[in-house]
Amino acid sequence: MIPYVWRELIGELYPGAELPGPADEAMIAGIEKALALPLPFELASLLREANGVANEYGDAVVWPAERLVEDNLAMRSEPDYLELYAPFDEMIFFGDSDMGPQFAYVHTDYGPGIVVWDHESDRRRLTVVSMRDYLVRCFTQGNDWHR
Repeated sequence: MIPYVWRELIGELYPGAELPGPADEAMIAGIEKALALPLPFELASLLREANGVANEYGDAVVWPAERLVEDNLAMRSEPDYLELYAPFDEMIFFGDSDMGPQFAYVHTDYGPGIVVWDHESDRRRLTVVSMRDYLVRCFTQGNDWHR
């Protein structure tokens, strides 16, 4: 039996969390196929335990598998986005905040990292290097990602 590492961490950080059941392997494989990018191990691992994570305000801290596909494909093909923003093809958006920013994995020279993207300026800033750090920040430091 594989321990539920992500459920345990989220429960410690946010005891009131109500987590959905896991995404199945077909959903996870479907994300990679649709986006033509491999899912970072830790995101796939989290989805295998809980198909999405929301905070106490209902913000989608981690999107469910279906939204991962829908939103990423929409962002890559929306004509206005293609005109206004740098390409999103090498990014996998996976979460957002009620304050506007969205979060995505990008590949860096050191491996995958998580950036916060500001839709008003198209600014992409590496903010944390792991899903664990991201969740800790979401549940303990609030939504101020402008620091």
